[in-house]
Amino acid sequence: MKKLVFTLSALGLLNASQCAHAQTSGVTVYGVIDMSLVYASKVGAGNNSRVSVDSGDAMASRIGFRGREELGGGLAAIFQLENGFSADDGAMATPGSLFDRKSVVGLSGHVGTLTIGRQTDYLEEIGLQYSSFQIFGGGGVRAGHFNSLDRLTGARTSNSLRFDTADIDGFTGSLFYGFGEVAGKTSAGQAFGVGANYRRGNAGIGAAYYQSKLAADTPPSSAGDTDLKTFTLGASYQAGPAKLFAAWSQVRRPTQQPLAASGLVAITSATRANVFDVGVDYAMNARLHLLGSVIHDRADLSRASGGATRGHTTQLNVGIDYFFSKRTDLYAMASRQSASDVLNPGVISAAYSSAPADDSSQNVLRIGLRHKF
Repeated sequence: MKKLVFTLSALGLLNASQCAHAQTSGVTVYGVIDMSLVYASKVGAGNNSRVSVDSGDAMASRIGFRGREELGGGLAAIFQLENGFSADDGAMATPGSLFDRKSVVGLSGHVGTLTIGRQTDYLEEIGLQYSSFQIFGGGGVRAGHFNSLDRLTGARTSNSLRFDTADIDGFTGSLFYGFGEVAGKTSAGQAFGVGANYRRGNAGIGAAYYQSKLAADTPPSSAGDTDLKTFTLGASYQAGPAKLFAAWSQVRRPTQQPLAASGLVAITSATRANVFDVGVDYAMNARLHLLGSVIHDRADLSRASGGATRGHTTQLNVGIDYFFSKRTDLYAMASRQSASDVLNPGVISAAYSSAPADDSSQNVLRIGLRHKF
């Protein structure tokens, strides 16, 4: 009996110690599990319909750890580690990368926050406030946003520094730098970014720019040549129960060479693209939201011989989102992606993984359950 009492007392002290440590270190475990049943009308070489169970179509499934330690004088040490995974099969989102979504350490104070590691640039913040990403999720709009080359749905840069200012009367700004880490050529693999946002009352407006350079020679281009330039301007307005939003992105690919093929090609073969995204999130009440948006890509194609020099995609989205609580919601979404003079990139995910084999239109229906913890 004495041994039992001693064991229980020891376990109680250990648990109290762990709780106290968690409080002083300020470590939080969080995550999202998003699963949906998906119907896609045309997929693969035969343009056959497909029914699947998907993870992260509305919000990428993830688990993360966030910590903060107060250092005094308003300064705090912070860290964040976040891993993406596929909830339908348990696989890591990026094989071989444990914390593929975020891996940073930094300092936060009165003037702002500095983080170092693998992270997104400010374009993701613009996308989360002013594009369809905020209501239909990255998995459902990434292809419509020039296959994510405008970076609004959350593209990462490793070996990077990011500084975000504190909120100053509604204004926030951000600076971003990615180290190429190529010996003998500092410009190889470099990345730069800058962004700003202003919010006052029911209205907001923001903009961000990002560019990156080649890390290695890809003849005829050389390491250090600028490979991507992307800029987005977005705005929103809360009109009663309706949040109206709009964003315009321009993406340039300076190293993209003229296309030898004269037939249909991926839209990301373009030298320049403009992406227009407008939508609304209408709150019927505290639990039920009606959603709608249109995303239009207009891309310029450089051809070595004959063929179309302008391609288009248009994605129409409608949906219903019902919140059982702040952490759990059930959604139903329908999307139609049409293409002209380019291969249809498909609605779901990226890299044409669930796309038609040509420029046929694709219809996608999603019914999903999302839980945040």
